Amino acid sequence: MKLQHPELFRQKCYVNGAWVASAGGEVLSVDNPATGEQLGTVPSLSAEETRAAIQAASEAWPAWRDLTALQRGACLHRWAQLIADHARDLGVILTSEQGKPLPEALGEIKSGQDAITWFAEEGRRAYGEVIPPPSPDRRPLTIRQPVGVVGAVTPWNFPMSMIARKVSPAPAAGCTIVLKPASATPFSALALAVLAHEAGIPAGVFNVVTGKASVVGGELTASPLVRKFTFTGSTEVGKTLMAQCAQTVKNISLELGGNAPFIVFDDADLDKAIAGALASKYRNTGQTCICVNRFLVQEGIHDAFVERLTREVSAMRVGNGLEEGVRQGPLVDQQGLEKVEALVEASVAQGARVAVGGGRHDLGGNFYQPTVLVDLTPDMPILRREIFGPVATVVRFATEEEAIALANDTEYGLASYMYTNDLGRFWRVAEALESGLVGVNETGLASAESPFGGYKQSGLGREGGRQGLDSFLETKYVLVGGLA
Repeated sequence: MKLQHPELFRQKCYVNGAWVASAGGEVLSVDNPATGEQLGTVPSLSAEETRAAIQAASEAWPAWRDLTALQRGACLHRWAQLIADHARDLGVILTSEQGKPLPEALGEIKSGQDAITWFAEEGRRAYGEVIPPPSPDRRPLTIRQPVGVVGAVTPWNFPMSMIARKVSPAPAAGCTIVLKPASATPFSALALAVLAHEAGIPAGVFNVVTGKASVVGGELTASPLVRKFTFTGSTEVGKTLMAQCAQTVKNISLELGGNAPFIVFDDADLDKAIAGALASKYRNTGQTCICVNRFLVQEGIHDAFVERLTREVSAMRVGNGLEEGVRQGPLVDQQGLEKVEALVEASVAQGARVAVGGGRHDLGGNFYQPTVLVDLTPDMPILRREIFGPVATVVRFATEEEAIALANDTEYGLASYMYTNDLGRFWRVAEALESGLVGVNETGLASAESPFGGYKQSGLGREGGRQGLDSFLETKYVLVGGLA
């Protein structure tokens, strides 16, 4: 990696304001998914070392929560500005460890910066209220207080923006954090820790620990010092962590899997629908929780949509995300590649037809061809599971009622999309879709100002927006008597 500021690339954990290795010297290797080359290593901390990080966060909490929201926000503003100043280097680190094209990585850096800036200000709006009194001699009121030490576990697909959106409301609210980034993409988190330190965020307020998920995650969910646990990842892992958190009755937020439908009605603007389809499905090589999993296309526009989508997908350039003009990078690892390959092969065996792609890319390694599958039926496994790869699946439907039924026929409920120019249909369908996020003629759902989260088995709670701050605050009721 060619960095203007090489000090951003760290191979140690950040605990209580210091850079630390594992006492036993254990490390985890991190590879570039585009080249297969080792980028570096990070410590594999023990349970005892993880507990030390939690203890540091606990000891830092009283002084941090006693600062004013304005003082805490000033630190976050400096952090956000430093992220903007080092965006190019952060983008190179992100692309090198995750694989997405550099322009996408730079967009992610900007998204993370926006989230930190938003919560730097939103922390000043943790309002309580004065409640109308039940009698003349009493005054009930509420105040909002930080929940305490936060344990956070973030995923590999957005290793910078997920941290910013998940972590920044915690210090804004007056909490301290112990963060475990994904083992495949830890260097973005450690670079953020470098800038947090430079921004003047006090020792112990923001800690980054790396290691085996069972060890580090186990300590975060078991520790009674951790009052809040927040996780983004698969529904299966989320259920396990939820059960572990039950032992200490933690406040939890879970942002889990998705199976997003993308409904295209006959009256849709085809140009806009195709642009939205490409932006959502193939962003980050299809490795996003809100990317389209199922294209549901009304029969009157179906053939034209498939023809246009196939033509556009055929023209996509695949390669190393640091190369100019690349629109799709590699999948994160061989396990992800093999999962996508197996889903496509099973679908074809059951009668699906490959319109374009359908196999490993000539580049080898973790690269898979941008793919479009047609002639699918609702019972095929690829329509029931989160693909997490560059495969568009297209299903034909006849009526609005059928589209709604197909869209909701899933245990997930994170994101849904529709393209229509019928105002009445927009309202009917948006209200009927069982998902926490709905895009109408638009796929760019995530923003700092807006709540993000799902229905059903897609998770609990909301990140972003004013609701994102609420997740890190307790409401305390105070009744004052003897006023008569």
